[in-house]
Amino acid sequence: MIWLVVLLFFLILCRVPIAFGLGFVSFLGIVITDPSLLINIPRKMFNGIDSFTLVAVPLFILAGEIMSYGGISKRLIKFSQTLVGHLPGGLALVVVLASIFFSALTGTALAAAAAIGGMMIPAMNKEGYDIRFSTSLVASASTIGPVIPPSIVFILYGVIASVSIGDLFIAGIIPGVLMGIGLMIYSYFIGKKYNYRSRSERASFKEVIVGAKDAILALIMPVIIIGGIISGMFTATESGVIAVLYALIIGKFVYKELEIKDLWNIFLQTAKTTATIVFLIGNAAVFIWFLSYNSIPNQIVGLLGGVSESPIMLLLVINIILLIAGTFIDTISAVSIFTPLFLPLVLAAGIDPIHFGVILTVNLTIGMVTPPLGVCLFVTAQIGKISVPKMFKFLVPQILILLVILIIVTYLPDVILFPINLFNG
Repeated sequence: MIWLVVLLFFLILCRVPIAFGLGFVSFLGIVITDPSLLINIPRKMFNGIDSFTLVAVPLFILAGEIMSYGGISKRLIKFSQTLVGHLPGGLALVVVLASIFFSALTGTALAAAAAIGGMMIPAMNKEGYDIRFSTSLVASASTIGPVIPPSIVFILYGVIASVSIGDLFIAGIIPGVLMGIGLMIYSYFIGKKYNYRSRSERASFKEVIVGAKDAILALIMPVIIIGGIISGMFTATESGVIAVLYALIIGKFVYKELEIKDLWNIFLQTAKTTATIVFLIGNAAVFIWFLSYNSIPNQIVGLLGGVSESPIMLLLVINIILLIAGTFIDTISAVSIFTPLFLPLVLAAGIDPIHFGVILTVNLTIGMVTPPLGVCLFVTAQIGKISVPKMFKFLVPQILILLVILIIVTYLPDVILFPINLFNG
């Protein structure tokens, strides 16, 4: 039955939508093994999406859309420029810092690439930055989105793996910050090499205070969300409601940039994105059930042989597979496919499922800036009116930096698990 997994990847390479590929492979496998089980497909699809936790997905998507229209991203960028704009490569540092802030609000890479790229790429062009550098950096920095909480990818992994989403959120903080620091160090040296500066002197204390005052309401939001989850005041799902209400109030009544007429486009885009994800999850649920029913993970263990007994080698093999797959499978789809395939192997090797969830997420987000799929690359390329291959000169070092962070995350589990142990007492 492993050949069905191979068939799935063949269908993906043939550009078949992944949700349909999952459904077709599951359907074909059931027909071959036991056609009487076909009656289970509708029930398994419904059970897969019948989860209170999954309500958080459309809520955080909605919150992110509201923030994009409500002027929040603009204020975060302005505050970031006040903090680091005077340093070499100032605007590049602003891109990364703003991406960290924005990630803590929306949890999606595409939203960060579009919102920050739309404002920062033209600004960097005006200051004389190489368009190849600015577009590639915005794309790379946007990958922090699914790692720093709140994260839609963590929510999906938590549902599939049946692990604490709150713990996943805590575990993602340090890896996300490390990704940001790595890209900021690179941007600083590029700024020195090409003499990129956006302002000649450091912002005064008064300017910093004014900038913080303007952005503080946006910066408080992730503190409320993460703090509420950690303290037990509300669940990850309920935090999505808090995020939506907070974004509405700030965008409409405080910043006064959110218009009633914008709500139609906001709700429409949210509905489209949510429908795509939910349909994918439903088909993934059938696929997961089919794998378990036919003991396919055990067959994979048999193929790997002694590799599956060594956590170090197992994680190396999994990382290589994920890095390759991430180049042509989007992150959410990849989580739906690889979590049920690899989680039994990981648990058997004694690897913490929270640790593996972070490895999976960091790995697959790198795929968002790796050709040929690299969806974030296409977003920034469109904004900067440049072809993706032209970015490679600056993109390759950025991907190498992210790979170093991936190695740290993979083989130093205490970096991931220490904050969880600290917060959980």
